[in-house]
Amino acid sequence: MFSKVLIANRGEIAVRIIRACRELGIQTVAVYSQADAEALHTQLADEAICIGSAKATDSYLNVQEVLSAAIVTKAEAIHPGFGFLSENSRFASMCEECNIVFIGPKSQTIDAMGNKVNARCLMKKANVPVIPGSDGVLSTVEEALEVADRIGYPVMLKAAAGGGGKGIRKVLSKEELPQRFSFAQQEAAASFGNDAMYLEKIIYPARHIEVQILGDRYGNVIHLGERDCSLQRNNQKVLEESPSVVISKSKREQLGAAAVRAAQAVHYENAGTIEFLMDEAGEFYFMEMNTRIQVEHPVTEMVTNIDLVKKQIEIASGQPLEMKQEEVIFSGHAIECRINAENPAAHFAPSPGTIKNLLLPAGGIGLRVDSAVYSGYTIPPYYDSMIAKVIVHADTRFEALMKMQRALSEIVTDGVITNAEFQMDLISHPAVIAGDYSTAFLQEVFLPNWTPEMEIGEE
Repeated sequence: MFSKVLIANRGEIAVRIIRACRELGIQTVAVYSQADAEALHTQLADEAICIGSAKATDSYLNVQEVLSAAIVTKAEAIHPGFGFLSENSRFASMCEECNIVFIGPKSQTIDAMGNKVNARCLMKKANVPVIPGSDGVLSTVEEALEVADRIGYPVMLKAAAGGGGKGIRKVLSKEELPQRFSFAQQEAAASFGNDAMYLEKIIYPARHIEVQILGDRYGNVIHLGERDCSLQRNNQKVLEESPSVVISKSKREQLGAAAVRAAQAVHYENAGTIEFLMDEAGEFYFMEMNTRIQVEHPVTEMVTNIDLVKKQIEIASGQPLEMKQEEVIFSGHAIECRINAENPAAHFAPSPGTIKNLLLPAGGIGLRVDSAVYSGYTIPPYYDSMIAKVIVHADTRFEALMKMQRALSEIVTDGVITNAEFQMDLISHPAVIAGDYSTAFLQEVFLPNWTPEMEIGEE
């Protein structure tokens, strides 16, 4: 086991990793930007090093500074969390060259699955169903038009090196494709330094289902069930739950088996997620693989009682997965709501500022809040707006929904507007309570009929 780990991240995920390390008896090193000098992760870690200015490219994305901090503090491993450098294969490779363990998959695996076109080919070979679409990279509008004519509209243009909703455009007709291809290609080049595109048939409306997997260096792979992430706004997840109410026992077994095959096909090590789209007929298709821990990992932890971050660290240290698939026990229902410093009434504009008074929900069994904010903390305007995740667990889905409503009603963030009231309205909607929603629900049904009221934190 490692004696010291550097956390190359910030916010709640950095705090989450520090806590896991502390419970494992591992010392921690926090890195921070000048804007995060008073951040909670810097206070909880055993050591903290400033690695640059507020701009992420000068700090949290600065590979040289992060590695230098690890070398100076004699950290044996680096945990990248999610976002920033977590899926940067060059960073993973440089860690290996510096004899520092990257807590995640090998750089070759990140490369293989980070390119979405290559990932589609690998999944086909592994007998994992993929969405009908282009067989390779699309470099020109003419190539895109040819594929779209063959599979039929509507289609989705996607960046081959993409993620996070960037470089994506929906195309409903042949007339729309040229302009949208150009816009998506420009955004892909700006976001990822790679303008290669691919095209898929739109599965819409759909359920966005992802399966959590764990793999070790000895070839052992297990899955930890699915998460339903269908409630999304602008391709960004808003609320997640496990298990999905629309998946039968037999379908769940098929999904899990497909996810394990996908991981085995790339000799996957550490925690990862296989994302699928499920159509109205109940057929599922591989969408992508996330080669990192996910924001929504706590819902899986709640229903399996398995600490995924600790498993990541143990696997990276060379320990084998001792748990067999049949030993994974699923219990109850879990839901996660992302609490963001944003104003839904103003088109979800970010709401940075100082939290004058803070109350986060607590009490009872099956309630967890992952956060890095505190009273007097100033939320900087430079990074993601998520300030907390509220996670609940109960024996039944209805009980979990009621517990989430109770938890959301307790949130106070004086001085900063959040989306807590929006989440409360969403979790209370009859369709959500019934589990009758798809990826189209939030954008096309809920938001057009939603009337914002006073948001949490507004004065």
